[in-house]
Amino acid sequence: MDTNTIDYKKERAGYYKILVGLLLLTAVTFVQPHLFMQESTFLAQMLIAVVKGWLILMFYMHLKGEKLIIWMTGFSLFIVFTFFAIVIGVDVQKFQYQDESHITASATKTDDAGHKPADHSAH
Repeated sequence: MDTNTIDYKKERAGYYKILVGLLLLTAVTFVQPHLFMQESTFLAQMLIAVVKGWLILMFYMHLKGEKLIIWMTGFSLFIVFTFFAIVIGVDVQKFQYQDESHITASATKTDDAGHKPADHSAH
């Protein structure tokens, strides 16, 4: 009895299921901002992208049974996210234009050139 036989019809059916899943997730990516999680679209889009990436890695890149590669990839992502957290933490604490933010500045009247009018009331 040969134990190395592969049922190609079953394999092909599995690939088609993953393809349909990826196409459905792509459709959800386009309709998500209009239907659900409208206040946190970025988070929803990232979650969908992670699921799609995981499906592609596991099934199309044949990493489903590879334990060492999965652990190495996970460790690499951990290191990258750790460095991101450190850099973001340092940058947020030392933000040099904190008092000059034009986004959070209160609205004042400006002329056509974008300048604030002079205050002559002190004279």
